[in-house]
Amino acid sequence: MAEAQIDTEQRNSSKLLIISVILAVIAGGGGFYAAIQGMIPFSGEKAKPADEVAEVAPLKSVAFVEIEPMLISMGNLLSNQHLRFRAELEVEPAYQKDVEALKPRIVDVLNGYLRAVDREDLERPAALVLLRANMLRRVQTVVGEGRVNDLLIMEFVVN
Repeated sequence: MAEAQIDTEQRNSSKLLIISVILAVIAGGGGFYAAIQGMIPFSGEKAKPADEVAEVAPLKSVAFVEIEPMLISMGNLLSNQHLRFRAELEVEPAYQKDVEALKPRIVDVLNGYLRAVDREDLERPAALVLLRANMLRRVQTVVGEGRVNDLLIMEFVVN
């Protein structure tokens, strides 16, 4: 009698396992179908078909003004450490000639700023981001607001 009960319980548990697996597969398939059809919004909008191409805004017109490469001595005059720096300015095309005419002032401001930077300041992980922001602010002060959009560092080597 005890063996019959154990055999019946095993059959019931295996039936229950098979039924739960079938229900899980059905629920997963239903969820997949609902997600593909856009019935479940993930980002607040309906899912787009794969053959639709997203519209891309055209690039705005910019011009670049190259700043001559600079070699700046670091620390005291007796040390043999130098910074090699080269950058370009992203400007509005209408102001390109004005910015090019002010390049000597721009080089002077950047040279003075970079000469004052300590070697320890350059060793920090976020140093380049901070230096770039400070240089851009100084350049914008020289040429006037709205003329220079960005300062792009092309070369920054300390030896």
